[in-house]
Amino acid sequence: MATIPSLPSRDEVLRMARNTTDITGQLLDTAQNITRIAINTFDSRDGSGPEVLRVLRRTTAELAEASASPQAQEAFYRIVDTLTRLGTTGAPLAVHPVSEPARVLLAALGDSLLPVLDAVEPAVEEFATALGELVEATSPLLPAAAGLAAGTLLALTPVIRAATGVLRDSTPELRRIADALTAALAPLMPLQVTLAERAAAAGAGAVRATLPPLADLTDAAAATAKAARPVLIAGEEMFVSGLERLQPTLMAAASRAGGVARAVAVRVSAAVSPAAEQGVVVAVSPA
Repeated sequence: MATIPSLPSRDEVLRMARNTTDITGQLLDTAQNITRIAINTFDSRDGSGPEVLRVLRRTTAELAEASASPQAQEAFYRIVDTLTRLGTTGAPLAVHPVSEPARVLLAALGDSLLPVLDAVEPAVEEFATALGELVEATSPLLPAAAGLAAGTLLALTPVIRAATGVLRDSTPELRRIADALTAALAPLMPLQVTLAERAAAAGAGAVRATLPPLADLTDAAAATAKAARPVLIAGEEMFVSGLERLQPTLMAAASRAGGVARAVAVRVSAAVSPAAEQGVVVAVSPA
């Protein structure tokens, strides 16, 4: 005969009631906050609320129409197929014994890299800012670079297609090569492992023996650099001053070279394609 479960005690009933009341109060507060957010967002006193709703309605209608197109359906199919493949192949990898060392390695890398990332963060930000300015300054060259890249890709496409055809037609020969390489290298793998272990042990011993002198050398180099810092700064100042003095000369030489190049280009163009008007004479003197 089944036993009748005992009824909860008075303290348990009170605790359950308090928990229920607390949870209900938190849910009500959350709902009130969400309601206030919605009211503040769609407040119609300044006309912004109805406009937001109209924009949302129009945007969702366009998204619904776009999602029904064949291109969108094909993209959705590819996404679902990719997720399915990731799920079917990722689950065995997650439980594979190799995944445990990988997780340990990632955890160790994360613990070791976080202080390094914190230390290099200012330098990375400065570098990113400078790189952005460089890209913005070189933006006029981007169309030419894009055209050159497109031409290079178009030139490489026939070569890649020809190589693909040759490799596809040579599949038996490639398999023979792979089998021969496997048969030749397989007996050497144990020997290579043994040699690698010996090399690792010898390298570790050499590193242990080299680190103390290297530390002493580094300390001496740091002390020397600290003592020679004024001389280095003076040398850098002299180098920068020399560049500043040479700048007008370099600019004048560049301008003169540009004028000569323009004159040569005009003369070559006139020699290759004479002008229709024979009485016009073009003379360009170097700047």
